[in-house]
Amino acid sequence: MDRSEDTLRHRVVINHEGQYSILPETSPIPSGWKETNRVGTKRECLAYIEEVWTDLRPLSLQNKMDAKKGK
Repeated sequence: MDRSEDTLRHRVVINHEGQYSILPETSPIPSGWKETNRVGTKRECLAYIEEVWTDLRPLSLQNKMDAKKGK
């Protein structure tokens, strides 16, 4: 593993469908994505995503399925 990967800071971003990703902290945030205010090493950011992103379905699909169930 490249040692620079251990020290490179990343940020966690989220899109309108509730999908998470990480970007190097110095990279611009692409259109359609916004910051979550979580910054850390790649490992820390991925651990955070694993903790909070428990339903991998896009929000639009979750809402559609919930509507069918009458929620």
